[in-house]
Amino acid sequence: MAIKNIVFDLGGVIIELDTQRPIDRFKEVGVKDAAELLDPYEQKGLFLEFENGKVDMNTFQKELSKHAGKPLTLEEITYGWMGFLLHVSQEKLDYMEELRQQYNVYILSNTNPVIMGWARTPAFSPAGRPLTDYCDKIYASFEIGVTKPDVRIFNYMLADAQLIPEETLFVDDGKRNVEVGVSLGFHVYQPANGEDWREKVASLLG
Repeated sequence: MAIKNIVFDLGGVIIELDTQRPIDRFKEVGVKDAAELLDPYEQKGLFLEFENGKVDMNTFQKELSKHAGKPLTLEEITYGWMGFLLHVSQEKLDYMEELRQQYNVYILSNTNPVIMGWARTPAFSPAGRPLTDYCDKIYASFEIGVTKPDVRIFNYMLADAQLIPEETLFVDDGKRNVEVGVSLGFHVYQPANGEDWREKVASLLG
């Protein structure tokens, strides 16, 4: 069956991630156990609740302040989360734009209102364009209410976009996420964080 759809992860695939810097930044603002709570693939505790939409920004700020034992500002919280972002590749985005001439292109991401709020602005790309310019739709964990690798987020996207897994290529740097993709029948590719995957994707598309 020919591939008609491509689903990209955001962090580690389109955005090169720094996994240590957010930990350092959250520790700096007072979250002493940041290393236990932050993960490049799926967060823990309150951070997970923020990414799966169980708590909103105000609640996250209030609860994290309690956890840190001091009031944290929105600026400090943003500073922490944005530490993940190392580099956005304009070359990959341009390639995604080319792909859209022939394929439906989607984003499926474990993310939160801080990072997605930035990604949906012109500040996202070196070209001064938001992520929404480069895909047909964004499926963000905090808006759907569940994070990868839970199969429910995949099923939500499949139903909403009316995708057939056998006609879909799933590109994600998370091993467990890719395993779920395989179990559902997707074509898959697992790049390393920051890898230039354009040639590999082109070869998979034939």
